[in-house]
Amino acid sequence: MPDMTTVAWDLSDLYSGIDDPRIEETLDKSLARAKQFAEMYRGKINSDDLTAETLFASLKEYENLAEEMSKPANYAALVFSADTSKPEHGALLQHVQERQTEIALVLMFYDLELMAAKPEIIDRLVREEILAPYRHFIHAARLFRENRLSEPEERILEEKANTGGRAFERLFEEMVSAIEFKIVIDGEEQTLTEPEILALLRDPSREVRKSAAESLTKGLADNSRLITFVFNTLVYDKSIDDRLRRYQYPEEARNKSNELDAQTVETVIKTCVENYPLVARYYETKRDILGYDKLTHYDRYAPLFEAKRPYTFDEAREVVLASFGRFSEQMRDVADEFFKNNWIDAEPRKGKRGGAFCSYVTTDLHPYILQTYLNRQDDIMTMGHELGHGIHAYLSRPQGYLNYSSALPVAELASTFGEMLVFESIVEKADLEDKLALYAEKIESNFATIFRQAAMYRFEQELHRARREQGELTADDISDIWQRNIQAMFLDSVEMGEGHQYWWMYVNHFIASPFYVYAYSFGELLVMALYSMYRQEGKSFVPKYLELLKAGGSCSPEDLLKRVGIDIKNPEFWQGGMKVMDQLIEEFEGLYKEWKAAKG
Repeated sequence: MPDMTTVAWDLSDLYSGIDDPRIEETLDKSLARAKQFAEMYRGKINSDDLTAETLFASLKEYENLAEEMSKPANYAALVFSADTSKPEHGALLQHVQERQTEIALVLMFYDLELMAAKPEIIDRLVREEILAPYRHFIHAARLFRENRLSEPEERILEEKANTGGRAFERLFEEMVSAIEFKIVIDGEEQTLTEPEILALLRDPSREVRKSAAESLTKGLADNSRLITFVFNTLVYDKSIDDRLRRYQYPEEARNKSNELDAQTVETVIKTCVENYPLVARYYETKRDILGYDKLTHYDRYAPLFEAKRPYTFDEAREVVLASFGRFSEQMRDVADEFFKNNWIDAEPRKGKRGGAFCSYVTTDLHPYILQTYLNRQDDIMTMGHELGHGIHAYLSRPQGYLNYSSALPVAELASTFGEMLVFESIVEKADLEDKLALYAEKIESNFATIFRQAAMYRFEQELHRARREQGELTADDISDIWQRNIQAMFLDSVEMGEGHQYWWMYVNHFIASPFYVYAYSFGELLVMALYSMYRQEGKSFVPKYLELLKAGGSCSPEDLLKRVGIDIKNPEFWQGGMKVMDQLIEEFEGLYKEWKAAKG
């Protein structure tokens, strides 16, 4: 077993350390600029005398100011994510959030005036060429016109957020990252972090997987009282926000920020739910291969065969770069920048937050990636996924800070596409047994991204409605909702056993980004269809794909995808993505027959 990687990111492009005086200098300068901005433009945006030139000048300054003031916040969040156990990291995060609030309060008038401006004035001005770079930003901002409160009310909510919702989000992160999961392996007791215990759910040994599942359940159950309170508090806090802002249903704010209507979202989720039988079909075959009487929750990610060998971080790097290079040299070169310049934090360490992410940071710098690399083959897939995000962010920088980030439904486009490139590259060089195992891993990854996220979305819908109708929920109440919705995805093919009911407790998205999860289902199905286009069109598809990435958030998901002939309101398009999923399962079943025949 090779040693774990020590690769950690270099954040010096932002600041030299948590005591860098430039952090405070940036915040001070941003506050001074915000005050000057307010003196210059207050009362001039929501005005009958507004001109395109004034609006453009204000947007340009607002964009530059927003980008600069975000740097301390980005830095504090990255430092905290890399090690939540250090009190000084939490203190920096809290301090920066408080200073950011101070600045945001000064700037708050601008968003409010931009939304309040008369439609007949704004609609006329945005047609002028000078405002072309900001048309989509203006449109997206004004989607919330009916949901904003008065400036005094908005100021109160913003000031209280640091001791309210944001404080509970931080508490959740610190608490879950600090849980010590005890497990006995080969007679030796070990204390593991959340990412490490989750990794053992993919161990070849069923006993190890069962022990890991029990350890995960115990660690969460021991903290269930506090976690349940945090969930109840934040779900209730959202219901208050929704009531004050006049949202009609819990998901509405997320749908607006994603620039999607409820019908389109429901079309995607309904397509996923109607295709749950694909999940059951696959797992029936997997149960046959493993030779089990039945599968339980700790068998979902069981490898079909003993792992051939671990993969070092450097080996993973070469696989990913080669995979990207076969598709586009430009993609390969951009990805290589992340390795050469230490923009990746891959080292396993105590206190590091679970999961993986790509932080876009700012357009004048570059993105950063966090993952915990544990020398497994699926860590290579995660690397390809997050580098897909990184390439997307890197290529969209010319759009400017306000148009930099894509809406969530297409934010997963590049990451999932990158993962597919890595998968096909690895499969091509594999023998029959490895191919069978790789197909299983890929299908299970797709299931986790398409169907599990749809099931989690249904869980969130039911959770938020139950909290509003019934009041504070117990851990068992939430667990019942969780267990029922996750079990539905598998039909009778996998039994979500006792203990799994507590596993909602470690999912960060439920806490930090309510209803975020359906973007994964949207993005994965979208990529299934796009990858099918790539297979049909070959190299002529590459420039079209790169142009999608370069567009960033400069237009809505619907308008962006129209550029490649996709109608996201058409149920047949989403079912087309399912056909690709069905084909993957069919290929897996064919490989299994071939493998069985070879084994006699």
